[in-house]
Amino acid sequence: MHRRTKEALIKQVFLATAVTSLAILALIMIFLFMEGLPTFHFVSIKGFLGGLDWYPTDEARPDYGILPLIAASGAVTTLSSLLAIPLGVMSAVYLAEIANPKVRAIAKPVVEMLASLPSVVIGFFGMVVLAPFLQDHFDIPVGLNLFNASLMLAFMSVPTIASVSEDAIYAVPRELKEASLALGATHLETLLRVTIPAALSGIGTAVILGMSRAIGETMVVLMVAGGAAVLPDSLFGPVRPMPASIAAEMAEAPFRSNHYHALFAIAMVLFVVTLGFNVLADYISHKHRQVGSASL
Repeated sequence: MHRRTKEALIKQVFLATAVTSLAILALIMIFLFMEGLPTFHFVSIKGFLGGLDWYPTDEARPDYGILPLIAASGAVTTLSSLLAIPLGVMSAVYLAEIANPKVRAIAKPVVEMLASLPSVVIGFFGMVVLAPFLQDHFDIPVGLNLFNASLMLAFMSVPTIASVSEDAIYAVPRELKEASLALGATHLETLLRVTIPAALSGIGTAVILGMSRAIGETMVVLMVAGGAAVLPDSLFGPVRPMPASIAAEMAEAPFRSNHYHALFAIAMVLFVVTLGFNVLADYISHKHRQVGSASL
């Protein structure tokens, strides 16, 4: 009886923790929408999402078009993903399947340490080291631009993707690999046709975690993206992603002003985009998990 009571108490504690987390998330979402929806009293949804000009502090005729901010967030996230996903997954494959135990014992903690670096440190590196390097070697007027921001976000995402993917690959049952090798497959064939497909769900989760950090990252893009609210026209042009606009302008926006509500509306758009990305990625991960389980 004492054991059953203890188990019931533990279940109640976990249930209360889960309900509290969901309640806090729901309250944050409600507050976000309460402060953001008034934006559409003074600007249409089409004008807000599709407008090309972001001048919320203009006294004569303020503009609240965030298309350049959305495009900047999309460009930075896409470019950083193209860099981070292959590097992260290939690093994970090397650590889990190719590196000897001594190298893995050293490299694995180093990768996890890189994943814990504060974003302000990475942003400072991009501002002080990478920006002058880009200016000098690519003959561009400013080193704070789309390319710099994408590189720094990729640098942030690679350790997370590599660490989680490596755990997923390493957790693939040894019997699957041995069966493939026993049937005459080479190490490379086993890796490509057995190990990686079996770990695809975990790799998908790793990509979700890495890209979620990149999409919502504020400090790095605020420091190294250049801060220009214009449509991206080149890799080396300055941009201003949505998180950077919120961080840069919220302290200057008068409470409950149009500018204030517009910034919350940007946060609302960022929330919806991030949620959609995570739902899609979770669906893809779940689909691959089902396919992998069925094939095995």
